[in-house]
Amino acid sequence: MVKKIFWGLGFLLLVVLVWNWQLVVYGVRQGYGQVNMVWNAKPIEEFLTNPDFPDSLKAKLRLIQEIRQYAIDSLGLKDTENYKTLFDQKGEEIMWVVQACEPFQLKAKQWEFPVVGTVPYKGFFEKQKALDERAKLEAEGYDVSIRNPGGWSTLGWFTDPILSGMLKRNEGDLASLIIHEMVHATIFVKDDVDFNENLASFIGDTSAYYFLASKYGNASAEFTQYWQEDQDYRRYSKHILRGTRALDSLYQSFSDTASVATKKQAKKNIIEKIMVSADTLNLYTTRKTSGRLPNNTYFMSYHLYQAKQNTFRLELDNEFDGDLRKYLQHLTQKHPFL
Repeated sequence: MVKKIFWGLGFLLLVVLVWNWQLVVYGVRQGYGQVNMVWNAKPIEEFLTNPDFPDSLKAKLRLIQEIRQYAIDSLGLKDTENYKTLFDQKGEEIMWVVQACEPFQLKAKQWEFPVVGTVPYKGFFEKQKALDERAKLEAEGYDVSIRNPGGWSTLGWFTDPILSGMLKRNEGDLASLIIHEMVHATIFVKDDVDFNENLASFIGDTSAYYFLASKYGNASAEFTQYWQEDQDYRRYSKHILRGTRALDSLYQSFSDTASVATKKQAKKNIIEKIMVSADTLNLYTTRKTSGRLPNNTYFMSYHLYQAKQNTFRLELDNEFDGDLRKYLQHLTQKHPFL
């Protein structure tokens, strides 16, 4: 009887592995990439005591430790072993994220993963694998894009190191990024990446102001630079989100008899209008453009990270009197981690 149960379970496991073989292979590759990074990361103390390591970068490492402690003490974010080590990227990108979207519908392709559930992106530690995935999705008719994330959270599965590329960021941008990723390690709702990314962006961007004011003062160059850059980003994001709504209206207006060529031309015309009109925004700095028209994934990305900012702001101000720590305590209780 025991043998029958054993062989039955073994057969069931084999069926599951075969059925999900691509996911298993992907998971192994991702695990290897993450383990490799964690294994080769070194304690920040080694860099701080290294006379050959630039003083400007040592200052950034110390700043990250201050940001991390601020997020724990003042915001109540989870205290983990994250950001106590540094991984040297040697000037190279180390991760590529693929996003895909229906060509005439603002509907992101979703990937299903254990634990986290459905997510609208897929990461790779090998560039060629990302390029292969893009080619496959484009052949299936999707709009596709690839980007290099400045950071990411492994949600406690691994110890997240500081990436050397992060040290190029200014003080406010660095504070926003580190706190953004620490929010993910504290609050993460399964199957709701829109909520997770919008919340992390809101908390990271908002609390960066408080951190900079406490460390440098709200009349400092560091605070002013972040304020100007953040205001620019908010204005541009609102513009793109307005464009997203215009695109959505266009797609819903397409008749069943409209040809693909007609749809493509109408789509191209409205995206051109959105991007050209962005030049009329009153920004502190000039935004760099790639010179190529974006596709639906560009607009969906802004929706993923910015569409719920006003909702969080109103909730914070009206229900918690602007107290970020109380707000995060409320969200942590309301949304148990995974």
